[in-house]
Amino acid sequence: MKLIDSHAHIYSEEFKEDQREAVVRAQEEGVDRIYMPNIDHTSIDAMLEAEAQFPEQCIPMMGLHPAYVNKDFERELYLVEEWLSRRKFAAVGECGIDLYWDKTFLPQQQEALKVQVELAKKHQLPVILHTRDAFDETYEIIAEAQDGTLRGIFHCFSGSVEQAEKVKELSFLMGIGGVSTFKNGGLDKLLLHLQLDDLVLETDCPYLAPAPYRGKRNEPVYVPIIARRVAELMNKPVEEVAEKTTHNALNLYKL
Repeated sequence: MKLIDSHAHIYSEEFKEDQREAVVRAQEEGVDRIYMPNIDHTSIDAMLEAEAQFPEQCIPMMGLHPAYVNKDFERELYLVEEWLSRRKFAAVGECGIDLYWDKTFLPQQQEALKVQVELAKKHQLPVILHTRDAFDETYEIIAEAQDGTLRGIFHCFSGSVEQAEKVKELSFLMGIGGVSTFKNGGLDKLLLHLQLDDLVLETDCPYLAPAPYRGKRNEPVYVPIIARRVAELMNKPVEEVAEKTTHNALNLYKL
């Protein structure tokens, strides 16, 4: 099976000691490509170094993570814009709105998302959305900006059936990861109402490792575990899950 990790922080400090081994392990399990979302200016060098080491496997994006938006967010966005004009990236992201930890900078997060959505349109790139405790706030901005050209992923999706329908109406995909294996993750009910055409697979490593590795470092080699769980919940052959989600990711991220 050929699989894709559509969202992985393989460049993070957690992989400092064994990044090469982690990429090779994933390749041996059929994970062909690893798409890397950016966080802010501090993560760019490490992300591009991972690309340099594995140019066929580790593909970078460029964006500003909402949890790193603060009063100086405009300076970060200038840097994002500069990088997008300088070279090719697979997507704008990850960006969005995160209200889980702190609502202090909600207006700045909203403005940062709007700017990055316009950058995605300008560069004809997909946008990768982080929506923790903020689906409605994020959806409102994306729906207003959708003119038929905007595409992307609601990453780490674990919303309701109604929210999933809204995502589909926007012609966006949903990223499914390790939460699908959690006993009370809620995706068992949600996936019954979705089609494989709506989905891509992701790890969001080093976070959200699937069972039986929950609580440990996540890594791209676990994508097959997620594929098997999605196949089980949707009553589909795992080969079909792999084929469809790989097609969806490659079609979205075409460079």
